[in-house]
Amino acid sequence: MFEGKLYSSGVKVFDEDQAEQIHEDYYYGKFLENGDLHLSPSEAMHLVDREEIVIEKNGDELSRDELYDEFEAIDEEFGYKYPVYSDLRERGLIVKSGFKFGSHFRVYERGVNPYTGGKKQQSQHTKYVVHAVPENHTMSFQEMSRAVRLAQNIRASMLWGVVDSEEGVTYYEVEHTSL
Repeated sequence: MFEGKLYSSGVKVFDEDQAEQIHEDYYYGKFLENGDLHLSPSEAMHLVDREEIVIEKNGDELSRDELYDEFEAIDEEFGYKYPVYSDLRERGLIVKSGFKFGSHFRVYERGVNPYTGGKKQQSQHTKYVVHAVPENHTMSFQEMSRAVRLAQNIRASMLWGVVDSEEGVTYYEVEHTSL
């Protein structure tokens, strides 16, 4: 069982061996300059739900409900980001931050190592750029168009993961085509 500590932006794993295993074997987290592994709220919650990690705050182990509340306080979008993250992971996909693409997640096919350096084959690149939204979300055509164009610039498909009131996820793909 891995061990982590809650911090202002997520969870940190300090044990070097545990951090290495979480990162290299399961593709969770990002190493900080000091060598600690940082897990986003979605990554940490998914590991909790899979009973892979225990997380503490001020020396006390947090229950799943306590941790969920903490993550909602850290990230106001957590309530709809997490169901999408978890669904993608449970489908066997590799999910990383999509921040630099203006979305919540970038997604790799099963079996792809997202940390591979150098020239990559097309199958090793990001497959999907995914943005999570609640079912009542509205957006402008310009916002949608920017997201689609950005995804297509990296040869990825743009998906919106729409989360309903029961935390079910439906994916919608929007693509740009030339007439």
